[in-house]
Amino acid sequence: GTHPNSDCVTDGWTRYFRPGPPPSSSKKPRSRGLFHSLFCCLCHDQAEPPPVNNNAPLLVEENGTVSKVQVRPLLPQAKSKDAGKICVVIDLDETLVHSSFKPVNNADFIIPVEIDGTVHQVYVLKRPHVDEFLKRMGELFECILFTASLAKYADPVSDLLDKWGAFRGRLFRESCVFHRGNYVKDLSRLGRDLNKVIIIDNSPASYVFHPDNFLNLLLSINSS
Repeated sequence: GTHPNSDCVTDGWTRYFRPGPPPSSSKKPRSRGLFHSLFCCLCHDQAEPPPVNNNAPLLVEENGTVSKVQVRPLLPQAKSKDAGKICVVIDLDETLVHSSFKPVNNADFIIPVEIDGTVHQVYVLKRPHVDEFLKRMGELFECILFTASLAKYADPVSDLLDKWGAFRGRLFRESCVFHRGNYVKDLSRLGRDLNKVIIIDNSPASYVFHPDNFLNLLLSINSS
């Protein structure tokens, strides 16, 4: 579906975030298990236990009826400068960056990440024009990073990627809802008016609860 406010983003996106050719290092690493555990881009291939701090709405039976127990929103109240703005939820992997355990000469960032007691180097390539995109989006909208990747990888990547403070908040795997083997980004838990929320994500499984809020911009790093 098309979000009612999608036109206001499309022009800016196509201008500042034009799709580029797939990077030469896009081959999947052999260490699939490590890759799967760290990044979101392969987490849809097989089921994993749900995150410990899921905070998903609980179903409670009262007087023979089932109702949802309200939980605290994932985001704090919007800052005064963002009041009334559209909230744009932006994915990280394969949308803004491409990451791999395989060494590449042209990596924009190299992030050390500890997994099971061993430190691994993660090589990160930025999407073409991502700098211009984030700078401009941060000026126009309330931008929220929402990734199904682990915070110990995604947080340092975001520190290096977002030089302008475009992201007003960051949400990681523990903020997702584990649903039918996928990590889903439940936009209703953000604490924002859903009529003013847009999600930009390369994975349909991420926004399966709110397909009408998805802005289709063919974002995959490997898209031609």
